[in-house]
Amino acid sequence: MNQNEVRQAIENGKTALGIEFGSTRIKAVLIGEDHQSIAAGSHDWENQYENGIWTYSLEDIWSGLQDSFQELSREVLEKYNTPLKAIGAIGFSAMMHGYMPFDQDGNLLVPFRTWRNTITGQASEQLTGLFQFNIPQRWSIAHLYQAILNKEAHVKDIAHLTTLAGYVHWKLTGQKVLGIGEASGMFPIDSQTNDYDQNRLELFDRQLAAEKVPWKLRDILPGVLMAGDEAGTLTAGGAKLLDPSGQLQAGIPLCPPEGDAGTGMVATNSVAARTGNVSAGTSVFAMIVLEKALSKLYPEIDMVTTPSGKPVAMVHSNNCTSDLNAWVEVFREFTDVLGVEIDQSRLFELLYQQALKGDPDGGGLLAYNYFSGEHITHLEEGRPLFVRTPESSFTLANFMRVHLFSALGALKIGLDILFEKEQVEIDQVLGHGGFFKTKGVGQKIMAAAMNVPVSVMETAGEGGAWGIALLASYMLHKGKNEHLEAYLTSKVFAGEKSTTVTPAQEDVDGFSAFMRRYIAGLVIERTAVDALE
Repeated sequence: MNQNEVRQAIENGKTALGIEFGSTRIKAVLIGEDHQSIAAGSHDWENQYENGIWTYSLEDIWSGLQDSFQELSREVLEKYNTPLKAIGAIGFSAMMHGYMPFDQDGNLLVPFRTWRNTITGQASEQLTGLFQFNIPQRWSIAHLYQAILNKEAHVKDIAHLTTLAGYVHWKLTGQKVLGIGEASGMFPIDSQTNDYDQNRLELFDRQLAAEKVPWKLRDILPGVLMAGDEAGTLTAGGAKLLDPSGQLQAGIPLCPPEGDAGTGMVATNSVAARTGNVSAGTSVFAMIVLEKALSKLYPEIDMVTTPSGKPVAMVHSNNCTSDLNAWVEVFREFTDVLGVEIDQSRLFELLYQQALKGDPDGGGLLAYNYFSGEHITHLEEGRPLFVRTPESSFTLANFMRVHLFSALGALKIGLDILFEKEQVEIDQVLGHGGFFKTKGVGQKIMAAAMNVPVSVMETAGEGGAWGIALLASYMLHKGKNEHLEAYLTSKVFAGEKSTTVTPAQEDVDGFSAFMRRYIAGLVIERTAVDALE
């Protein structure tokens, strides 16, 4: 689309807007009918650790949303000389899971408990046993049941339970709904009915009765919608909440709110069976779309769905690049001391490229990147660590290589279950997120960890905000009986360019050697958690 065509599309509302609440950034992306990005806006934010809980305040949610939208609007005006008043469709996405319970008047009963909290171990274990279905600690139902087990006073007053994406959507439309992918991170989904699993709902309601809780679970959960379904329209109050300037028109249709896992699948065209994607940033998760169910329950594997309801095996690690970023910041401080000016992205690039010069196994070094707890390795809290022996080869290249390895250590443990124990087969894995920004480096490390080729699309940098914009566009433009997989393949990704890195055997063997050291050294991490308050 040329400049005039884009301007006309904006003026006529022939666009789709996607906004995603990531863990460190809220990003807004506006796309045209050709699905290409027209403009973007963003707002940086950080979670807070308050009273033992990782949280974001409601004030930060709304101020961040408004700031990202205002930045987008400014870019539209500057680039195309027209105000952003009409939009064809809008979609919201956010970090999955977590706990946001509201009373009948719409008041949040306790501060938002994010996915990052590992405080629901008792509930997670009991529900996994009750359902015979893995219920990770970060899932909404685990947070709810832990609050019940803890006899928290607010439980009796819950009238609505939702996620961050569901909360924002509700406040802007009045609709208490979720996309099926996001809903699958609250409570198990029945892929035959594309709704919450009725048998497990009944099992949970018996637990509620035993605890004398005055409501039933389905009464407080959001409704479940599929990709392509309409999920309400922007109310007048919602328009003012999103755009306090009053410029944005009400009545814009919204697609179902989705989680970052679902938008990552969409943004990488990984919604068909035998496809997979890895999103690697503050946290890291791999999503593998299955041909058939797993043979048994594995605590390390989550079962969720695509936005169109297909079963997905998800391996999720709470920690990925936070420790890497902290080390790069130390190197940046050193360049400041030297009086050397260097762009932050260039510094990342130089340090990441050093990792490719290291020994295949990282020279005997060891690191743990645990800023927070890690369920795959059964740690409730995190203590970032770097460890070496006197014989280790302590070089900058090995140091960087091992920290890149460590970012994928917990993920690798879960992936080995899928590939080795369940013999899951995939045709392609697509990577996206900050881990892959330096060309070729993250791909090469990920290929070594997974022992499969890893591709990165040219559009991978667009991320989840683009993915939810695509879901909004799909709702608007899908043909009769046109499935999401077909829409993405034929109308969005046809001719898409990508780069693929095939694993080198030397790197695969080196990563395996590192993992033996990583698993053996977990006792060090456990001791650090116990010893350092």
